[in-house]
Amino acid sequence: MPRYAAVDIGSNSIRMQAAETGAGMVTEILAAERQVTRLGAGVFHDGRITADAMAFVCANLERMAQIYQKLDVIGVRAVATSAVRDASNQQEFLERAAKALGSPVEIISGQEEARLIHLGVLARWPQAGKRVLMVDVGGGSAEVILSEHGILADAFSKPLGAVRLTEVFLQTDPPGPLDLRRMSEYIDEKLVGPLRKIGTGPFDRAISTSATAAAIVCAVNRVTRARREDADRLKASTAQIRKFYSDLIALDVSERRKIQGIGPNRAELIVAGTAVFLRLLELFRQPAMHYSAAGVRDGIIADLAARGVGRELSMLNRDQRRAVEQMARRYGVQLPHARKVAELAHRLFQALQPLHRLPPGLGKLLEAAAYLHDIGHFVSDTSHHKHSYYLVANSDLPGFTDAERQMIALLCRYHRKAMPTPRHSPFQTIDPESRRAITLLVPLLRIADSLDRSHEQRVSDLQVHFRNGTVTLALDSVPDPDLEIWAVERVADSFRETYQTQIQLTRAKP
Repeated sequence: MPRYAAVDIGSNSIRMQAAETGAGMVTEILAAERQVTRLGAGVFHDGRITADAMAFVCANLERMAQIYQKLDVIGVRAVATSAVRDASNQQEFLERAAKALGSPVEIISGQEEARLIHLGVLARWPQAGKRVLMVDVGGGSAEVILSEHGILADAFSKPLGAVRLTEVFLQTDPPGPLDLRRMSEYIDEKLVGPLRKIGTGPFDRAISTSATAAAIVCAVNRVTRARREDADRLKASTAQIRKFYSDLIALDVSERRKIQGIGPNRAELIVAGTAVFLRLLELFRQPAMHYSAAGVRDGIIADLAARGVGRELSMLNRDQRRAVEQMARRYGVQLPHARKVAELAHRLFQALQPLHRLPPGLGKLLEAAAYLHDIGHFVSDTSHHKHSYYLVANSDLPGFTDAERQMIALLCRYHRKAMPTPRHSPFQTIDPESRRAITLLVPLLRIADSLDRSHEQRVSDLQVHFRNGTVTLALDSVPDPDLEIWAVERVADSFRETYQTQIQLTRAKP
């Protein structure tokens, strides 16, 4: 399945996440890193990112990039939020951060930040048919989001981050009554707009995100920091949070650090962060909030997957397509048929990623073989698949390495008749990973070729559905695709045996 990486450069910390995901599949997190940076402290004090903070952030970005680069991710998005939005030296920071990561870093608006949070929450915890109030309190800003039936209905980004409020209002430790009152009045002022627009409900639930939300829910539910992942979807009532806040404001930072569920760094910010969550719950008249471990990073990965970022890696580029079409034409292949088989093979490769889990780059080799599998007819109709292998293996094919050309030749060799076996000498010459890839791709090429058995391009498109251990191919076709369905059934056993999965065909509903 495709692998993506997300980097969220927040006002208090950097988060990196790399994950493998696909349509309709559960996302598997491959790597996750978090580093507290306090990037926003200098910005909220004098408007600039300090030299020390910039150097520290860039060093950690370089370290995180080295982690996800080893995972063969096909798409990366790095974003910076509130602190960098406000920094007067943001351009210098962006240039140094991009150099450290080896990819661009973009400043996103509060609205885009809210959109990504919304996507991330729904990716981890779908809310179909529900009206949900979502709140994220980061280091520099707080996002207030209304989600209706899984759609972002409204969103606000306000300067209510825990680092910002701590730097601006809380001058003593423990905080004094005057500072707390001024902070509370400021919070109320900033929440007037969201409250007026969204209203007090009804909501099916309120969902909170961010490290501050995790600390609150863990503290209230007596969940240790070591078991913080267990806090996902846990609830804290407004009454519990009110008592928690009342206890907090009487403690200094050393005493706050002793509270179960609150880390040493979070203890410095927990008063301001809790104040925002509590006041929001009170103003929106919510009895409780649930915690979600999702965040901007989850939204980035869901967004990259939904937009198909990196999909082009599995497709022939212009020069490669020109090379295979020229070769196909040279050996008398019907290009309409070859193009249709290539199109269908690519659709199958993409749709069946959850099963074969092959690197995207192998998709272009499958597509090339779809163009060239029939060139052996130029030599002889008898055993033409073997002649196709010989012609591809011994021809110049610009745009492909020798190893890629050999794999394309083997796919042509096995597009009919026997499946690959160790006793076949050409198959023995390639490495184990390539042998595995060939074995998994051959059934897809056979099915794609059979879906144009008539050579009349009857199948205009296909949808792939997974259900109860069975793959269903729903064909869009005019006229009737009976010949194609019959042809696929003849080769379907190679798919069933290779993937240990049943396959069936049907007509797509109009």
